[in-house]
Amino acid sequence: MSEPRLRVRDGHGRRVVPIDRPVYTIGRRSASDLKIMSVDVSRDHAEIARDADRYVLRDKGSQYGTFVNGETVTERSLMHGDRIRLGRGDTVELVFLADGAETTVGDSASGVADLRQIAALLDSLRALGSGRALDEVLTLVMDAAIEVSDADRGFIMLADARGELEFKIARARGGVTLAGNTFVTSTKIPKDVFTTGRTFDDHFEGDLANVHLETIALGIRHVLCAALPLMHYGSVPAAATVRQKKIGVLYLDAKERSTQRSRMTRTALETFATEAALAIESARLYTEAVEGARLERELRIAAEIQRSLLPEPRYVTAWVDAAGEAVPCQAIGGDFFDYLTLPDGSFGFALGDVAGKGPPAALLTAKLQGIFTAHASSSPGPADTLARVNQALIRRAIEARFATMMYGIISPTGTLTYCNAGHNPPMLFARDGLRRLEQGGVVLGLFQHAAYDEESLQLQPGDLLVIFSDGVPDALNLSGDEFGEDRILSTVEPRLACDPPALLAHVLSAVREFAKGAVQNDDVTAMVVRYSGTAG
Repeated sequence: MSEPRLRVRDGHGRRVVPIDRPVYTIGRRSASDLKIMSVDVSRDHAEIARDADRYVLRDKGSQYGTFVNGETVTERSLMHGDRIRLGRGDTVELVFLADGAETTVGDSASGVADLRQIAALLDSLRALGSGRALDEVLTLVMDAAIEVSDADRGFIMLADARGELEFKIARARGGVTLAGNTFVTSTKIPKDVFTTGRTFDDHFEGDLANVHLETIALGIRHVLCAALPLMHYGSVPAAATVRQKKIGVLYLDAKERSTQRSRMTRTALETFATEAALAIESARLYTEAVEGARLERELRIAAEIQRSLLPEPRYVTAWVDAAGEAVPCQAIGGDFFDYLTLPDGSFGFALGDVAGKGPPAALLTAKLQGIFTAHASSSPGPADTLARVNQALIRRAIEARFATMMYGIISPTGTLTYCNAGHNPPMLFARDGLRRLEQGGVVLGLFQHAAYDEESLQLQPGDLLVIFSDGVPDALNLSGDEFGEDRILSTVEPRLACDPPALLAHVLSAVREFAKGAVQNDDVTAMVVRYSGTAG
């Protein structure tokens, strides 16, 4: 009596091996009777044991499970033709052949064997991590499908973020690329296949000829179309959960009948489509990773450029000591601060906050900072400067983009002249008490005929200004409470004797501690300016 056998399909191809031991072991271990090298297969995965006149398959506590005809098993008596899958994917399949049975059970067609060979190639591509670009993998999949199915042409459509099918590639026999607008066919078949997940394989005979008149009118006589499914297997063998996500469709058609296509089974086409989906998804993830790394690198460079546009954190003269810092909530932000030495020797300082965050806000911030610097030296005062900045932003007509800004000038004799364009009122800690600087006008960039006023004050030696963006009082903690201006006051007032850098560090540290662990939605920028006395 001849021995039973296993028909094996894995990464090494196809082969038939005899079950020539009472207990036949299967796994990654080198001592296994059937050694299979796959990440889905455990070292001691399973065994087939002879029990009187039957053979019993037992799972040996494998990590990803053993399946017979799609069902997870711990022990099962095997029948001729039973299909055994090891692990999560479809990369390893065994077929149990009872003694004396033909080895060609199930897949007698050469087209099926060819498809599974190419499926193994695609799986190898996925297992290697696929450093190939998505377009290259799509071309490989398409050409392989056309060659094996003897189709005239084919295309792949992939689902976008909304689940809508997008045309990605079309190829004809001989490796010819077809433009999407030249690929004329009915859209009904691929849409139905993607929606239902059911494979379409028909020659348009009988009743179907009336249903697909549009396709027949194009001279097409055979269509194969399968969904591209991603299979997700549960990590716990006992659960054996399988989830499927369709990423697109693979479509093939021809104008003539083909014996090779007729031999192809629906199962073979679906096997190919499953492996193709894994290869495509692997390439897509690789492409996204490369693109993500490129964007990350560009954002890092943009952040460095943005930091270079800011002045040195500290500005010191004989009569003014100032310190500022901008902390973006993302890689790049929409806040800025600046210091200027004006032609008459006065000290100019500004802090601005552009609506929004991220790259759009950062671009407008750079533009705003450039416009401000260009006008500040030639304008007679802060109000005129901000009026000119407002007009410049209006002329550029950037939709839904505006900014708040505070600009002040301190003369060597201690005269402070400022204009506040919709910004958080700075706090002036003077000898005679606390005062908020609110004089000015509306935000910049929204109203063409906006008017701006300025106010002049006489500072005394030791008077201190604290300027901040709304990211400081609006900072949130894990409970959703805001930092608020009262906490700014309670942080600054006990430390009025500190020099500006130390006081600034205390304020920013207080904000960080308050917001620790909470996601912030705005940039944090602050500046401290002390008037130390008349120059000379």
